[in-house]
Amino acid sequence: MSHVYEERATMIAAGELQSFVPFGREHCKNHPNAVNLQLRQLQPASELWSSDGAAGLVGSLQEVTLQEREKERWQLRKGTAPDEVEYEEELYVAGNMVIWSRGSKNQASYVYKAFTVDSPVQQALWCNFTVPQSKKNGENFIHICTVCIVQSTCVNVHSMSGKDFMSPLPFQVSALWSTKFGLLLERKNIIVDGNISPIREPLPTLFSMLHPLDEIAPVVCKSTGLFESRLQYVSDSALRVVFTCHEPSIIMTYDTQQCTHTVWTLRKATPEEQTTVLKCPDQAGPVHTPNAAPSLLSTHLRNVTRLDSPASPLHCHVLHNQSRIPASPGLHSRAHSPSISNMAALSRAHSPGIAAPSFSGAQRFNMSCHTPSPRGHSILTSPNSTLNDTALLQEMEPILPDLCIEQLWTETSAISREKGCQASKVFITSDLCENRYLCFLVESHQQLRCVKFLESNETSQLIFASVTVITAKDAAPLEVRNMSNILSSGCVSKVFIPGLLSPTFSVQNHQPQLSTPLENISTPARATVQHMSRLEEVGMPSPVLEVRSSSQHHESSWLEDTPFQQAAPHIHTFRDPVSNRVTLELSSGSMLRITIPEVATSELVKRCLQAIRFILPKDTAMKVLVKWYNSYNAPGGPSMHLEWNLFVTCLMTMMGYNTERLTWTRNLHFEVPLSPVIAPKKARPADTGSDEDWGYLRCSDYHWQVSMQPALAVQGLEPVWPPGGVDNHQSALGLESSAMLFPHIPVLFYVLHLLYEDLKLDELQRSGARALVGLLQQLAKDLQLEDFIDLYWRDYPSFIKTFKEACVIDQGTRPINAVGLMTWPVFLDGEAPCVFSWLSRCLRGQDVTPFPCLPGICERTKLLVLVRTQILPVPLNMSQLINTSQLIQFLQCVCLWGVFHRQSSVKPAPSSGSLAEKLVVWLTSAGFTLKDLESVPFGVALPIRDAIYQCREHPCSDWSEEVCALIGRQDLTKQAHKVTLTVGLNVMLEPPVTSEADEEEDGMTDLHPEVTGLIWSQDLRVQEVRRLLQSSRPIRVNVPHLPEVSDHEYIEEKENKLLQLCQRTMALPVGRGLFTLFSYHPVPTEPLPVPKLNLTGRAPPRNTMVDLNSGNIDVPPNMTCWPSFHNGVAAGLKIAPASQVESAWIAYNKPKSADLANEYAGFLMALGLNGHLTKLATLNIHDYLTKGHEMTSIGLLLGVSAAKLGTMDMSITRLLSIHIPALLPPTSTELDVPHSVQVAAVVGIGLIYQGTGHRHNAEVLLAEIGRPPGPEMEYCTDRESYSLAAGLALGMVCLGHGSNLIGMTDLNVPEQLYQYMVGGHRRMHAGINREKHKSPSYQIKEGDTINVDVTCPGATLALAMIYLKTNNRSVADWLKAPDTMFLLDFIKPEFLLLRTLARCLIMWDEIFPNADWVTSNVPQIIQENIGNQEQTSISEDLNMETLVQAHDYIIAGGCLAVGFRFAGSANSDAFDCLHLFALKATTSAVLQTGQYNLQTCLSMVLLAVSMVMAGSGNLKVLQLCRFFHKRTFGEMNYGFHMAHHMALGLLFLGGGRYTLSTSNSAIAALLCALYPHFPAHSTDNRYHLQALRHLAVLAAEPRLLVPVDVDTLKPCYALLDVTYRETQWYEETTVELMAPTMLPELHLLKRIKVKGPRYWELNIDISKGTQHLQSILSKDGVLYVKLRAGQLPYKDDPQGWKSLLAPNLNSRSAEVHTFKPEAISTFTSDAALVSFAEYFCRASENMKHKQETVALLSAILYECVTQEYPEMLPTHISIDQAVRTLERGDLCETFSLWQMKLVLELCESRVLQQQLRDTRRQGHGLLLSSEFLPVMKSSADRALDRWLCEPISLCLHCCLQFSLLMLACFLVYHSIPSLKNMVASDLEGTITLKQKLTTGLLRKRGSSC
Repeated sequence: MSHVYEERATMIAAGELQSFVPFGREHCKNHPNAVNLQLRQLQPASELWSSDGAAGLVGSLQEVTLQEREKERWQLRKGTAPDEVEYEEELYVAGNMVIWSRGSKNQASYVYKAFTVDSPVQQALWCNFTVPQSKKNGENFIHICTVCIVQSTCVNVHSMSGKDFMSPLPFQVSALWSTKFGLLLERKNIIVDGNISPIREPLPTLFSMLHPLDEIAPVVCKSTGLFESRLQYVSDSALRVVFTCHEPSIIMTYDTQQCTHTVWTLRKATPEEQTTVLKCPDQAGPVHTPNAAPSLLSTHLRNVTRLDSPASPLHCHVLHNQSRIPASPGLHSRAHSPSISNMAALSRAHSPGIAAPSFSGAQRFNMSCHTPSPRGHSILTSPNSTLNDTALLQEMEPILPDLCIEQLWTETSAISREKGCQASKVFITSDLCENRYLCFLVESHQQLRCVKFLESNETSQLIFASVTVITAKDAAPLEVRNMSNILSSGCVSKVFIPGLLSPTFSVQNHQPQLSTPLENISTPARATVQHMSRLEEVGMPSPVLEVRSSSQHHESSWLEDTPFQQAAPHIHTFRDPVSNRVTLELSSGSMLRITIPEVATSELVKRCLQAIRFILPKDTAMKVLVKWYNSYNAPGGPSMHLEWNLFVTCLMTMMGYNTERLTWTRNLHFEVPLSPVIAPKKARPADTGSDEDWGYLRCSDYHWQVSMQPALAVQGLEPVWPPGGVDNHQSALGLESSAMLFPHIPVLFYVLHLLYEDLKLDELQRSGARALVGLLQQLAKDLQLEDFIDLYWRDYPSFIKTFKEACVIDQGTRPINAVGLMTWPVFLDGEAPCVFSWLSRCLRGQDVTPFPCLPGICERTKLLVLVRTQILPVPLNMSQLINTSQLIQFLQCVCLWGVFHRQSSVKPAPSSGSLAEKLVVWLTSAGFTLKDLESVPFGVALPIRDAIYQCREHPCSDWSEEVCALIGRQDLTKQAHKVTLTVGLNVMLEPPVTSEADEEEDGMTDLHPEVTGLIWSQDLRVQEVRRLLQSSRPIRVNVPHLPEVSDHEYIEEKENKLLQLCQRTMALPVGRGLFTLFSYHPVPTEPLPVPKLNLTGRAPPRNTMVDLNSGNIDVPPNMTCWPSFHNGVAAGLKIAPASQVESAWIAYNKPKSADLANEYAGFLMALGLNGHLTKLATLNIHDYLTKGHEMTSIGLLLGVSAAKLGTMDMSITRLLSIHIPALLPPTSTELDVPHSVQVAAVVGIGLIYQGTGHRHNAEVLLAEIGRPPGPEMEYCTDRESYSLAAGLALGMVCLGHGSNLIGMTDLNVPEQLYQYMVGGHRRMHAGINREKHKSPSYQIKEGDTINVDVTCPGATLALAMIYLKTNNRSVADWLKAPDTMFLLDFIKPEFLLLRTLARCLIMWDEIFPNADWVTSNVPQIIQENIGNQEQTSISEDLNMETLVQAHDYIIAGGCLAVGFRFAGSANSDAFDCLHLFALKATTSAVLQTGQYNLQTCLSMVLLAVSMVMAGSGNLKVLQLCRFFHKRTFGEMNYGFHMAHHMALGLLFLGGGRYTLSTSNSAIAALLCALYPHFPAHSTDNRYHLQALRHLAVLAAEPRLLVPVDVDTLKPCYALLDVTYRETQWYEETTVELMAPTMLPELHLLKRIKVKGPRYWELNIDISKGTQHLQSILSKDGVLYVKLRAGQLPYKDDPQGWKSLLAPNLNSRSAEVHTFKPEAISTFTSDAALVSFAEYFCRASENMKHKQETVALLSAILYECVTQEYPEMLPTHISIDQAVRTLERGDLCETFSLWQMKLVLELCESRVLQQQLRDTRRQGHGLLLSSEFLPVMKSSADRALDRWLCEPISLCLHCCLQFSLLMLACFLVYHSIPSLKNMVASDLEGTITLKQKLTTGLLRKRGSSC
């Protein structure tokens, strides 16, 4: 039998034959240039351009057509789409065009990219460049996919992302090669005419380019000799690269002089190698000393010219000839590397020569250096080498080599050394057993040489082994996709190509002397019948065939013998192998694409083959797979469903069975005869049928199953004994012990059994298990393994017939010698492994042995057994890993005990919560998904579902996306999704519906109405704010026309009124910027819409236009400059930080007209505040600054500083220093920098160096606070704002450092600041600018005392910021308000406000939110006299006005301090306190305070209260703001309006999504923005630069949490529990908030929890870190929540009364009866559940007799849906079905019974009882309702008891079958061991059961007898 296969000429059928035309050719015809190309006349390209791009030496006959063939070429490769769809990519080159196209089986080819270049394309190839991901760590690399197009002078590189590079080529290139690191360039060797007098050192010939922008660097080579390894540049002109490979990273070269191929590993050059190669001689003069030699580049003996003739003068016999003679075999290839240089020509005693070609500029590539050899051979030391080394080398900058090639293997001389044996095609392939080969086709010899190589333990090292030579005309690598890992088909076979020619010719090969199997592509034209040498006799471990997954087809090459050569087209060559497809190029010029078939299509056969391959020795496995492949893919092979039958027959034949004689295998049908024994095809039977057919039907399995059912048997059909019973010729059935697999039968049986157990754990593979059990039972019988037979019978009692059936091979036919041939593993004598009974024993708490499993094959068994070991406590004696692999070398039975339990078996069992969590996380890490869980049998899956259910209730917030998907929490999955929601809520929320008029106007349309509608659902406050802040519509100017006023005066009056109103309009943008903060994502193709600043008016009643430009009244010049700037800032602040903003877009927004330049300046500043200005190119920044536009400079300097806050960025520092004279060297040219730009630059320094404590800047800024005025009007105007800016900047640099100012003790910063604050004698100006301040000012006479009016504000705030939150009392006391009248007279009341604020900020922890604390800041003298001024007479000495003003300012300072302390907290105490003061201030007397002072204080209190309530939109504060908005008369100037509308903007910060932070940085920003001196008019920058008002944005942070329903993607309400950490002020507290809500500052929080019962609970634990919550808040605060079943959102059902679960839940029975299937849709939107309710839970006409079933299904559905585990519905139904089939007694397999038993045992197990007591379970059972399981259990018990007790009926045969079936169920259900085990162990407690069973069975037997 074993010779059957060899006798048959094997042939496989190729599929999908189709003609092939490159797609690019068709596409190019449409190119406008196509006329010149004359594509229609093109001949097909040759193998010159095969898929490897290897251009080989072409035979002399083909040289004629070279010119034509150059015209077009193409290559194909495999590509994979993101959804893992494979496709083919084609790169087609013709003329100047390159076409990159894609196409797959399911999709027609299409052009992906097409390129046209200027000159003809020499080569096009794909190449991946690697770029390190970040500069810091070079470990992570990004691969850039590119197409490289080579022209004669340059390489164009086009990446897939759209970037294009052009790299010029410094020399002519012969070929480019793609490698793992980048491109390899081969320099063209140019022949020089004329005599060769000075022999020059050859230049490097191999260069690398690691990135298109990198310089081309020479490649170094490391060749290993006997005693040393040499390092040199690759400069051997005889060396040609023929192949490169990415994995492993190797290249193959061919030496044209030595005619050998060499393989090198390609790697990055190490730093040592780079320095070694580049070392230059240190001294001039002769370098003949040998000690200088070894480290330098060796002398290359070959000239630039290529001299092949041995007579050339260079091949002089002075050279040592022995180098050409190979060394002894042991030393070959490493001893003498036929290496890059001709170094092998020197004897080993020679040292390498000296020469270091370090190139520079153009010289680098076009000159060569030469120095004499150390030993000075006469032929080499030419007097003409005139190069002075040192002189030359000093000028040149060397190029560091990037890559190094290291020699791995060289061909020996045993392989013929003839000229022209260069490989034309090279590829790497692997065979079935995953041996890898490097194959190269030497076309001239018609040989395919295959070199086997292995990867050594160091992955970098490859070991090359044997070389095999196969005769072949052409070869191509193909993948044959197979099992789970890609395997290659080892088909030693011909490929039958249908339709090429009728198979009438055959060519006999007359020289069958090959020693290895040959694989032919045989076309009928030359169906060469090869005499195959028998596989068994070949001594090789595997036939050398195959690509990494692939067959190579070697076409036989004896064309001379073919008389029919010209008659028909024959295959000329192969090309373009991709995956399992290859193109055949026919001699006629046409091309055909064929597909090589797969190893197997049936999943079951694939897995069996995998198991066989895993367990057998490699060579045997190879032979089995080869035979199977040939049988399966024979021409006219089997259809899919017959594949298994063919496999069984094939496998059993190889085991030595005669499948024709075995009854059950004889009836397996397949269409193709397997072996010549069955060869003559049976004549086709008549269509009418015959008597044999009837006999066959009656003997079939099906008939036997039907007849065993009592009902049918009663009708009198005579009983037919099961087929395959006692066969009369059984004695003849023996096994042929010489069969190939005979010795391995026991091992194969065991492996297939483990596979069978694995299939049982997959619902989708159950039919596979059913098919496999027939084969296993046969083998078990023949091996006489009763345990296994018993197991199979219990699993399939109706299919595995009876114990009576005689074994096919009885003991007499198992002679000793045959058994001796078998390898009998020890573990076969143990108990048969059954995964269900193993799990069952675990649950019952019995000791279990480890369960065997095959790595990589039985993965599901491994996973599910490990799951069980985690849920149940593990017996300690089992925790060590047991490995039975020593029994047979190639069997790996890995024990499946825990990945976990090696650590955890010693620890106490963790609580169930953490256990479930551990399990779920571990399952995810093992790649287990919900889809996998669906195919796990319900009994095994129940514990996993239970763990999932527990985790679903209490998930962790930091679980990965995969874990969240497994536990079915889509809300968490979406939250964990890695992609940032760049557009955030804009994705989900529809844009607001607004009229077009609105849209283009006010610039406030981008707020999210769905969110604001939830936050403020009761009123229209947002619309009101929009109305108050809009500045784009004309103002209503309502002036009554009195009769005595003339028309002209009336017009003037209206215009004056308009001017007054315009003060307000111009101040609005500052507030609007805060209101619309970060609410818009710009479209990159459109400019940013900027609302107009409309300063016209309309006068009622006729709506006449009122304009300021009429000339009737005087309007201040430049009035709108700053308002336009603010308008630009407001527009720019709308852009969210997450938007995509590029440098080009910023420049694109630049306005054309000059009047909008101020707006653009503001826009630039805004881009800095939201972080986008960092993307603006430096060139553009320089461009803007050189224009000298003052506003643009201010906006840009502040913007870039804010964008680089606290980074100490040097480039920005330089930029700012140019604008600050104090930071320039004293000798530098004085630049004319406008004053306000200097102020902005100084603040910029503060921002860049914020919190760094930078000494030099601190010193300069300290001096700048008191900068004296200079002569010639220098520094004379607006000095206050400069001094303030310097103070603020100093405060920012030293922010919060307090007394820890390292290295600044000598500067005495606090003392100096105190002096600036209180005045005194001016100190000498220290520092570099001392000279500048010698001459006094001619304008301002200050003397040598400090002008406190200028320096005090800056110094005060600097002190406040340096000592911020330090609670430093000594410094705070400096800032106390004076408590005597005398001292009060010396200080401006305004400064008292600053001092009070500064003092409170230092004593941060002492600020209390109540009125008493605020008034406690007022000195005693003021308090006493203000309160009782009416009662007592006022002293003469007291100036009442001073006291009142001081009181008001100090109170304002205290209020402002409370505002800072509680900013963004919405603290109710702080709000009440401040609101009270605001109301008091509005009603207080104006007389003594003065209107201006009162308004200033009021503005500050209003700002303070809106800081506390920032982002909350509080109505009371809104009313105050609206009240002030209406006041446009009297003292209400531009500055006050700005303050009031800033308060309004802060109140609705970012549309309610942002609030203020109280971090140090935020307080510094707020101090700059809310400085309590507002401008008097729109051009006033005297005391404070207006642009700084916008720095408030730096204090804003997103803290709004918006719950979004994961199903509807709409924002919704959700109840949160927010827990505060314990602080010194309060204990740990939990408050309940209804989200969307503003969260407190994150550092105050401990955890946030989404509360039930409406939504699934969700915990965000902040104690571990705030990163997770911060990332949520930064993505628009979207927190995904999932509504529970039957619940309605709060919006629809605020009180929770409409929920379906709200009615009485006490009476369960009533609830079930009232449940209507229609109601299901309110619980769930799952289409499957709704359909189930529709079809199974409604009592329709035809279901009337099934009312009980309907009721049961309704109850189950209700239970599953309301308890939120709809996935348990199939489990309930399966249990019900199992019990019903058991009651009917027609269970054909005991599978469902096993599952039911596992469920019951799980419920009874001790572990579960313990878990149920756990408090976290909240009374949940095990996902199965408490009533359901006991009912089912009792039904099953009843059915089995009934069988035990009932009397036997008359029909003997049928009853026996039924009894056997029920017996199997009984044994499974009660876990009764097999007879052998029962006798062996006398288990306690089973005696009674045994007696019961025996008496029952005996009674049955007796009655039947």
